[in-house]
Amino acid sequence: MLASKDHLLATNETFRKLAQEHTQYEQRLSSLTHKRYLTDDEKLEEVRLKKLKLRLKDQMQSIEQQYRDHVEHGQVA
Repeated sequence: MLASKDHLLATNETFRKLAQEHTQYEQRLSSLTHKRYLTDDEKLEEVRLKKLKLRLKDQMQSIEQQYRDHVEHGQVA
């Protein structure tokens, strides 16, 4: 359902903010995973970021499902 994600990114401020935050967490995680060794603080940050990313993904999927449900019932213009 790429079209619904594109539509939500263009029209839904909450979805857009969640997606931007998710991208920021992904970029930080990527920089951590490219390190050879992580400090204890970085290991904790990695775990925290993964949990935050998952929470955001769940929120985005919920918004997307609500949108799809509305479209199926003809409630979205």
